[in-house]
Amino acid sequence: MNDQQYFVDLNAGRTRTFPRRLIIVLFTIAALLLALVFAVRSLQHRSSPSPGGPGRGPGGQGAPIPVTVAVAARGDIPLRIPALGTVTPLATVTVKTQISGILQRVAFTEGQLVRQGDLIAQIDPRPYEAAVQQMEGNLRRDQALLADAKLDLKRYEGLVKEDSIAVQQLDTQRALVDQYEGTILADQGQLETARVNLIYTRIISPVNGRVGLRLVDQGNYVTPGDATGIVVINQVQPITVIFPIPEDNVPALNRRLREGGALEVDAYDRTNSTKLAGGKLLTLDNQIDTTTGTVKLRAQFDNADGALFPNQFVNVELLQEVLKNQVIMPNSAVRRGAPNGVVTTFVYVVMPNGTVAVRPITLGVVDGDRAAVTSGLAVGEMVVTEGGDRLRDGAQVQLPGTAAARSSAPAAPKTWKKGGGSQSGSQHRHANPGSGPPSG
Repeated sequence: MNDQQYFVDLNAGRTRTFPRRLIIVLFTIAALLLALVFAVRSLQHRSSPSPGGPGRGPGGQGAPIPVTVAVAARGDIPLRIPALGTVTPLATVTVKTQISGILQRVAFTEGQLVRQGDLIAQIDPRPYEAAVQQMEGNLRRDQALLADAKLDLKRYEGLVKEDSIAVQQLDTQRALVDQYEGTILADQGQLETARVNLIYTRIISPVNGRVGLRLVDQGNYVTPGDATGIVVINQVQPITVIFPIPEDNVPALNRRLREGGALEVDAYDRTNSTKLAGGKLLTLDNQIDTTTGTVKLRAQFDNADGALFPNQFVNVELLQEVLKNQVIMPNSAVRRGAPNGVVTTFVYVVMPNGTVAVRPITLGVVDGDRAAVTSGLAVGEMVVTEGGDRLRDGAQVQLPGTAAARSSAPAAPKTWKKGGGSQSGSQHRHANPGSGPPSG
């Protein structure tokens, strides 16, 4: 009985202590939730903008946004066709021997510039000098035989008139004279061949150009059948560049060439940032490549400084024409977006009241850091070039000053200056500085 009563009392004590612990846990959770709510409200209060702070919205409710501007001007802009070209020598000659013999001397230094007629190599001439002497001796012998036969023919003609010899003997003598004359002609031909072979012992450069690496060493026996030859010479001054352009540009180029206009071509390095040389367009190919829809062109460059190297890849820009009296602005002012729900090209135009307006425009030719506008912008209007990412239609802007703003306007075009990665016409890549405003 005592044990049972103890058990009941013990259980009753545990039952009485359980609600106290639950109440403590609930109070602790509630306190943590209140602290969390207080912290969140405090952070929201700190991050909320002040009534006069920037970014309250368009229409000038917030502080003006600093921007850089430029004024649209009128001027000329070149229309260029970009392409990727390959530097190609006007002449590439593999120098080979035309006779067999020992290569007695190599007269050039690898990589040097040679002129037409300069000695390249010398083959042992002694066998060919001996052949010339032999042919000269044969010719003299046959010339003496011919002279003797002609004297006999003259005697026989007199004896026939006196009826001292038979006519048949005279005819035989005439045939002998003709035979010696033919022999002399053959001897003269053999002598000329021997003399030409002797000349071939001196191998000379057929063109002006730069010699490559030596393909055979001095002391080797060379023959006309050698596949490699002695050296390769490339004509590099002047030099040409072959490049393809789209077939859509062919009619305009043909018209310019028929008019006699000299089309300028500039060659740039692989990064399209450094001008290597300037030249003129020579000609177009006589057919269009149907697999690529392009036609090949050849331009010639003086290459006096050797900047263009055979088989070098270069970026080429062909000046098709210069467009006159265009509305020109900096390319950095061009933006793309959907201000009216339609994706278009636009600019931010600074209004007289210090706000900006979204103005859709139609772009023309882009030349480096300058762009021509065919519609949507007038001469003298001010456009935003930097700081446009935070702008919206009607936003208040802060100009760097009237004088500074107008000084940043593009100057009247002079000669075109290369801009990094510029393109022209329908072939040009237009810059996309920043994103446009959201739709609506």
